[in-house]
Amino acid sequence: MKDAQTNQMTGAEAMVRMLQAHGVKHMFGLCGDTTLPFYDALARLDHGITHFLTRDERHASYMADAYARVTGKPGVCEGPSGGGATYILPGVVEASESSVPILAITTDVSTASRGKYPLTELDQQALFRPVSKWNTSLDNAARLPAAVRQAFRAMTTGRPGAVHLALPFDTQKAPVDEAEVWADPRHHAFPAERAAPDPQTIADAAEILAGARRAVAICGGGPVIAGAEDVLRRLAEALDMPVATTVSGQGAIAEKHPLALGVVGSNGGVASTRAVVDEADVVLFIGCRAGSVTTERWRSPPTGTTVIHIDSDPMVIGANYPTEVAICADARLALEALLSEIEPGNVAGYNGTQRAAAAWDAKLAAFHPLATSSETPIRPEAVVAALMDILDDDAVICADPGTPCPYFSAHYRWRTSGRQFITNRAHGALGYSLAAAMGAQVGRPDAKVLSVMGDGSFGFCCGEFETLVRYNLPITSIVFSNSVFGWIKAGQNAGFGQRFYNVDFSRTDHAAVARAFGVKAWTVEDPADLPRILREAIAHDGPTLVDVISQPLHEAAAPVSEWVA
Repeated sequence: MKDAQTNQMTGAEAMVRMLQAHGVKHMFGLCGDTTLPFYDALARLDHGITHFLTRDERHASYMADAYARVTGKPGVCEGPSGGGATYILPGVVEASESSVPILAITTDVSTASRGKYPLTELDQQALFRPVSKWNTSLDNAARLPAAVRQAFRAMTTGRPGAVHLALPFDTQKAPVDEAEVWADPRHHAFPAERAAPDPQTIADAAEILAGARRAVAICGGGPVIAGAEDVLRRLAEALDMPVATTVSGQGAIAEKHPLALGVVGSNGGVASTRAVVDEADVVLFIGCRAGSVTTERWRSPPTGTTVIHIDSDPMVIGANYPTEVAICADARLALEALLSEIEPGNVAGYNGTQRAAAAWDAKLAAFHPLATSSETPIRPEAVVAALMDILDDDAVICADPGTPCPYFSAHYRWRTSGRQFITNRAHGALGYSLAAAMGAQVGRPDAKVLSVMGDGSFGFCCGEFETLVRYNLPITSIVFSNSVFGWIKAGQNAGFGQRFYNVDFSRTDHAAVARAFGVKAWTVEDPADLPRILREAIAHDGPTLVDVISQPLHEAAAPVSEWVA
C-alpha cells in the first residue's frame, strides 16, 4: 500500500501507474502465482485500464500485436513466470520482426530465490534478448519507472518493435518513490520522434525518378505504420507510377486506385504483377525489407535494376540489392520531401495506369471462373468474392498463414487505404488470426472484424472461443476445412514427387465445437449457399463461425509461385 509519510508505493502499484501515465487503456494477459501483487494492484487502484483475461499467453501477445496495428498505440500483454514467459514469446517475435510495438511484461520469481531452484525459475532476460528490440529485468524497484519509460521509448522510436520487462515478485512488493512515476507523452503512440531524410539523398532520388521510364514502387509495412498513405498516393499520381505492395504492406494504397498493382512476390503475387516489377528500370522500395517472399528469392526485380530504398532501419537498406540511393528516414517524411522535390514538367510519366490495369485484367481473368465455380469442395476464391460483395469498406480481416493468406493477399481488393488486413508474415505461426481479430476488435470497436483460418490453425486457437464469447466480441470466424496442413502438402505436391507424409488429419466439426463455446455457427458445403450464410453470420450481433468445406491447397490454383512452377 502507498505510504503517505514517505510518498512511496509498491513496485506493482508503480507499474500500474506507469502504464496509466503512458496512456494504456487495454491490456491482455493471463494470471499466475508470480503475478499476484500486480493483479492485486490492478484490482485496487483506479487506473482506467481494461484487462482482458485470455486462455493462454501466446494469444495475449497476438491480441496486443493486432491492437497496436489498428490503434497506432503500443499493445500491452502480460503473463507469469516459467511457462507463461515461454508461451508469450511467439507474439513478441512476430511483433518485433513486423515493426509493431508491444510491451510484454512477464512476472518472475523473487531475485532472492534465484539459484535456489524455485519453481518456474528461468533467465527471462536471456530468453527474450534475441527476439525483442530491448528488454531488461526490473531487479531494482527504484529503477522501475525509468525502465518503463525506456521500454516505451525503445518500442516507439526508430524502427518500432517489441520490448520485454521481467518483473520479479519481490520488486512488486518493494518501495518506489511516487515522484519517479511520470511518462513522456511523445511515446504514447508510434512512430515517435520521426527521422527526417538527408536532403541530398532526396535530390538524388528525384533526379533518378525524373529520368526513369518504367519505375515502380514496392511498399512494405513501413508506409502504413508511418501513416504515409496519402502522400504515397500523391507521389504516385505525380509520377504516374504503379504501386505494388508486400502482404504486410497492403493498405499503403487503395487497391481500387488506378495505379495500385496489388501484392507482388511468391505469396499472393501472380505472373502479370511480377512482369511489371521485372520490366521496371527503377524500383523504389518503401519501408520494405526486400526479403525472400517479396522478391521471389531475390529474382524480382532482377539484378541490375536501379534501386532507391527508403527505410527507417539503416540495416535494411542495401542488405539484398545494390542500392543507388539510400534514404534512411521515416516513410512519411521521406515521401513528403520527395514529392516536394519532384517537378512535374520534368517527368515524362511511366504509363503506370495502363501497366497496372493490364496486370489486374490478367489476374481477374484467371480469378473470375474460380470465384464463380459451382464445384465442390468450395473453392477459396468463392469465399473471397462473396466477402468482397458483403463487407463494408472499413472491415478488418485477420488471416492465418496456410489457405487464407495467399488468397486474400492476391484477390481481396481493398477499396480504401489504411490498416484493414492483418496477417503474421514475419514468422507465420498458425493460430494467430483469432487472437489478432480480438485485439483488432478491442482497438477498433466500430468496425466489423473477421478471423480467417485453416482447420490446422483452428486446432491451435480454439480455446480462445471461450474468451470471444465471455467478452461478446462480434467477430466472424471463417474456417477453411480440408483436413490437412495444406501449405506443407502443397509443397510436397510441387517439389517432392507427391510423397505426402504426415500432413493429413481427421475432419473436425468446427461449427459444433464453436457452438459448444456459445458461438452461433454454420457449416456450408454447397457454394450456392455461401453468400447467404456469410451474410447471416456477418449481420449477427455476437460471435459467429462459418465452417467452409473447402478445396485443399495442393489441388487448388493458389497464387503461390513455387507451386505454379
